[in-house]
Amino acid sequence: MADIKAWIGSFRLRTLPLALACTGMGSFLAAGFRLFNLKVFILTSATAIFLQVLSNLANDYGDTVHGTDNAERIGPQRALQSGVISLKAMRNAIIICALLALVSGCWLLYEATKEMSSSVFVIFLLIGLACIAAAIRYTVGKKPYGYAGLGDLAVFIFFGLVGVDGTFYLHVHGLPMNLLLPTISLGLLSAGVLNINNMRDIDNDAASGKRTLVVRMGLDGAKKYHRFLILTAIISLLLFTYLHYSSPWNWSFVAAFPSLIIQVEKIAREESAGMDKYLKQLSLTTLLMVLLFGIAAVYYPYV
Repeated sequence: MADIKAWIGSFRLRTLPLALACTGMGSFLAAGFRLFNLKVFILTSATAIFLQVLSNLANDYGDTVHGTDNAERIGPQRALQSGVISLKAMRNAIIICALLALVSGCWLLYEATKEMSSSVFVIFLLIGLACIAAAIRYTVGKKPYGYAGLGDLAVFIFFGLVGVDGTFYLHVHGLPMNLLLPTISLGLLSAGVLNINNMRDIDNDAASGKRTLVVRMGLDGAKKYHRFLILTAIISLLLFTYLHYSSPWNWSFVAAFPSLIIQVEKIAREESAGMDKYLKQLSLTTLLMVLLFGIAAVYYPYV
């Protein structure tokens, strides 16, 4: 039972709502244009979950190997760090999760592109392989990009451009330019979750040589950066809805905004040691916003 709890803890279930929010946004946008595919929705959700868990396991492994996860770290104790899970077992779990993501992704591409050119399948397969590589290379390897401060950019690309736009394309087989607005919104909110994580770990990361954006900007700068991320995400989604307005219900997602604003104001007054609780809050609030946005898109489509 202890081993099961250790693995569940390593999966970091509280991060999964964010992965589902990104692919969910792409699917709901497709429904808003009356081009929703149930199989694509199910398979993109499954693939996103496997990729997120893969990222979480690889993050534990990389930070343990590099010595970043240690006794000084703030936040939940990692099972790998404490020795409950061995490095070999974690490597095997990473391989299994990567294979599951690959199988799920290939099945998704088969269902979504079987009536399209084979080149589309190949392009998305390469994107999928890049997602797997990015999930692992964030903290694993001799030069992990997360240690060079590139994590925020990677999150924006893979949770925004790939998660939202890629999902939408697999439903619709096209991509309008103004879809960049909700893409920006989800990409920035996802970067906000990483920023909270890095604000929590700022002291330990700095001592361990992990040069995240937060370490480079300092805690005060990171708080201002966080405000920019959340407010820009809000403005982007408001602008998209204004451009595609069809019913007052299209604005229902605004109900999630007070929680986002309250979180921003609390984080502005918080010390690094108290940041951990906002990780789950922002992930769940983002998912709630997407669900409210999506329900309105289904019942009051844009076309």
